[in-house]
Amino acid sequence: MKLKNYIYGQWTEGSGEEVPLYNAVNGELVAISDTGGIDFRQALDYGRTVGYKNLSSMTFYDRGEMLKKVALYLLERKKKYYELSYKTGATHADSWVDIEGGFGTFFTYSGLAKRMLPNTPFWVDGDTQKISANGTFIGTHILTPSEGISVQINAYNFPVWGMMEKLSTSLLAGVPSIVKPATLGSYLTHAVFTDMIESGILPEGAIQLVCGEPGNMLDYVQDGDSVLFTGSARTGKKLKSLPSVSTNAVRFNMEADSLNCSILGLDAKPGTPEFDLFIKEVRNEITTKAGQKCTAIRRIMVPENLVDEVQNALGKALDQTKIGNPLNRETRMGSLVGKQQYEEVLKNVNLLKAETELIYDGQHELLDADYESGSFMSPKIFYNDKPFEKNISHDVEAFGPVSTLMPYRDAEEAAALAKRGKGSLVGSIVSNDEKFVAETSWKMASQHGRIFVLNRDSAKESTGHGSPLPTLMHGGPGRAGGGEEMGGLNGLHFFLQKTAIQGSPDMLTAITKVYQQGAAQKFSDKHPFRKFFEEVEIGDSLETAGRTVTEADIVNFSNVSWDHFYAHTDTTSLNGTIFDKTVAHGYFILSAAAGLFVSGKKGPVIANYGLENASFFKPVYAGDTITVYLTAKEKINRGVKGRNVPSGVVKWLVEVVNQREEVVCVATILTLVAKQSPFIELNFKNIRQRLHALTENSERKFGQMTPQMMVEHLEEVVRNSFGDLKATNFPEIPADKLEQLQDWLYTEQKIRPGAQYPLLKEGEMPALRYRNLDEAKEKLIEALKEYTIYYRENPSAEHYHPRFGTLNKEMMELFHRKHFTHHFEQFGI
Repeated sequence: MKLKNYIYGQWTEGSGEEVPLYNAVNGELVAISDTGGIDFRQALDYGRTVGYKNLSSMTFYDRGEMLKKVALYLLERKKKYYELSYKTGATHADSWVDIEGGFGTFFTYSGLAKRMLPNTPFWVDGDTQKISANGTFIGTHILTPSEGISVQINAYNFPVWGMMEKLSTSLLAGVPSIVKPATLGSYLTHAVFTDMIESGILPEGAIQLVCGEPGNMLDYVQDGDSVLFTGSARTGKKLKSLPSVSTNAVRFNMEADSLNCSILGLDAKPGTPEFDLFIKEVRNEITTKAGQKCTAIRRIMVPENLVDEVQNALGKALDQTKIGNPLNRETRMGSLVGKQQYEEVLKNVNLLKAETELIYDGQHELLDADYESGSFMSPKIFYNDKPFEKNISHDVEAFGPVSTLMPYRDAEEAAALAKRGKGSLVGSIVSNDEKFVAETSWKMASQHGRIFVLNRDSAKESTGHGSPLPTLMHGGPGRAGGGEEMGGLNGLHFFLQKTAIQGSPDMLTAITKVYQQGAAQKFSDKHPFRKFFEEVEIGDSLETAGRTVTEADIVNFSNVSWDHFYAHTDTTSLNGTIFDKTVAHGYFILSAAAGLFVSGKKGPVIANYGLENASFFKPVYAGDTITVYLTAKEKINRGVKGRNVPSGVVKWLVEVVNQREEVVCVATILTLVAKQSPFIELNFKNIRQRLHALTENSERKFGQMTPQMMVEHLEEVVRNSFGDLKATNFPEIPADKLEQLQDWLYTEQKIRPGAQYPLLKEGEMPALRYRNLDEAKEKLIEALKEYTIYYRENPSAEHYHPRFGTLNKEMMELFHRKHFTHHFEQFGI
C-alpha cells in the first residue's frame, strides 16, 4: 500500500523517491511512503487561509465539542489501529497507551473547554486593570488564535499519541496544522488521520498530512506560524536554527529525548514497599515500547550500599519479561521499530561499553519471532561505578531497552547526579521519607520538566514515571528541548496571540463580552433570574430594595453560624481596632444580599454554582442600610453530562452599597441557569391551545396516525405513566442499555419518526375509542390533569415504562415532553 498525503484538501500520491516501511516483527513490507511532488508553499498557504478562517471563526466551546466528536468516532474504529500498531513492534499495552491514550487527550481538552473556556472565538485572560483614577479608562488582555499554521513533526515511538496530543491544543486554540509523522510508523498515523477526515467533523483546511520526508517544507514558514518538534535534540537544534524559523519569529517548541533518572530513596531498603515499587517501575520503563520512550528511565540512581540488591532484583524482574511477537498473549515486550533503529541503539550501546560495565544482557528466547527477521533487542543494564567522573552515562542515550545503574551517598549527591543529565523531561523519586523527597526534589527541579514521586500511598492510583498527562506540562529544560506541551489550558497559550485591550468600561464590555464595572447596566421589569440561559444578556441588572441591618441580625447570625469573633460580639474589645462598634459579619452581608436579589419562584436558575473574588471594603454597623446591584457579568456555555438539566453558567457581579452609596462588598456569584428546552411544557393552557389548532383535516408530516388516533395515543400513554404496567409483561431491557436509554431522556435529542410504540405490534394501528376528535381532546386534557394531581400527591412515585424501564416523576415528565413534542410536530401544531 502506498500512503497518500492529505494536502490542500485532497489525497495526493507522491511522485518522488519511494521509501519502503517494514513490519518490525517479521520484516515484511507494510507500506510505501512518498512525498515527492508536493508543493509545500501551497500547502502552508492553504492552511493559513482556508484552515485558519474556518477554525478561528469557531468558538472555544464549539472546538471542544469538535474534539469530543472526533475522539468518539475514532474510538469506535480502534480495532484496526491495534492491528497496525502490532506491526510497529508494540505490545497491546504499548498500543493502548499510544492509541487510546491519544484519544484521551482529545477527551480531556474537550472537557476543559466546555468547563472553563468561553463560547466566543477569543479568550479574556486575567483580571481587568483600573488604569485611571475614576475608572473611565481600563485595560485587560484577550487571547486570539495566532494567524498562521502549525507544522507538527512527531517522533516514531508514538504514531498516534504524538499526533493527537499536539492537535488537541492547536485545534482547540483555533490554529490549523500540518502533521508530519516519523516515516517508520506513518502507516498507523495515516490510518487514524484518514478516519478523522472521513468523519467530516473537522472543518476544511483544519489538518493536513505529510507521510514521508518533509522536503523543504520549513523553508516556507513565516511570522505567525509555529513549529512543534519531537525527536532528537540534535535534529531539533538544527531545525530551530533554520533562517526561515529564526528570522521570521516563528514559534518553535522542542520536546527532545533526555536522560531521565529514577532515584531510590535512602529509606527504601529491600523488604519495603518502596523497594519493590522501584524495581517494578524501572523494569516497566526499560521494557515498555522496548524502551523507545522519551520519558524512559535511562539512569538508575540507588544508595551505594544497595547497588547489589538492586542489580539482583532488577535482573530477576527482567529475566521474567517475555519478549516476542506482540500478537502472542504472553509477550510483554515487543521489538524496536525497525532495523535502522536497532543499529542506532547498538551504536550507542557500544559507546556506553567504552566507559561503563555491562552487568545485564538478557538472553531471552523470543515468542513467535526471531532476531534475524525482526528488530528485537534484549534489555541491557550498565553500571557506572564513578558517576561523577565517568560522563558517558550522562551524555549518551541509547533509545531502546537500555539503562545505567549508578550509586549515590546522600540526598545532595542524588540531586547533583540527577542534574548531570543537563535537562530532562522527567525524574522520579521512590521513597517514603518526606524529608529526603522534599530536599531532593526542589534541588533537582531546575533541570526537570516533571518530578514524579512514588511511595506506598500513591502507588495504587499512580500513572507511572513515564506517562505525561494532558493536565500537566510535558517538556523539559536544556537537553530536553526547553519546550512545554499540554499542561491543561496552558498548552493553548503557545498557539494564541495575547493582546492588551484598553478603553472605557462600555467599550471593553462590548469587546470582551464580559461586563466591566462602570459600564452601562440594563434594567427591566423582568427579574434576571427569570430568564433562561439564552435570554440572559451581559449587563442585565437588578437594583434591589434596601435592608437595614439591626443589632438582632448581628447577634442571630453569630449564634447561627457559631462565629463569635470579638468584632461581632464584644464591644469592650474594640479599642485600638478599625471598628467603632460591633460590626456585621461579612458573610451575613453576602447572605443578606442574596436574600435581596434572588427570585423566590421556581425558574431557570437551578442552583448557586460557586462564589469568586469576594471582597469587603467598609464595615457595616447596625443601623446601616444595604442595597444590592446585581449584574450579569459573563456567560459560560457549560457541557452537561449524565442526568442533568441542560444548562449554562452565568457569572453575576454583586455590588453591595450602604446608604451613602459607598461600596461595602463586591463578589461574583456563579449560577447554573437552565437552557430553553426544545420540548413542550406540560401545562393545560399550552396543550389546549396547541390542540385547538388540530383538526381532522390537519396534514401529517410523517407516520400513519390520523389526528384523532394521535390524540388518543397521547392520552393512553399519559394514563399508563401513573397506571399499573408491569415489567413482567414486556421483554427485559439489559441493564447497560437501560441506563443509556434513561440518560437519553435528559438530552435534547428528539424522538425520531418511525419509532415503534411498544404496546402495539409492528404495523398494527390503534383502534379509536371516542366518538370524535373533540371528545378525544377533552379526554387527553382530563388525563393530563389526573397525571399532574397524582404526582403532586405522590412525588416519590415510580412507574414502569416499556421503553425506558422504571421512571421517577422527573424522568416521566422528560419523556412526556419529548413525546408530546414528537406528535405535535407530526401535525405541525
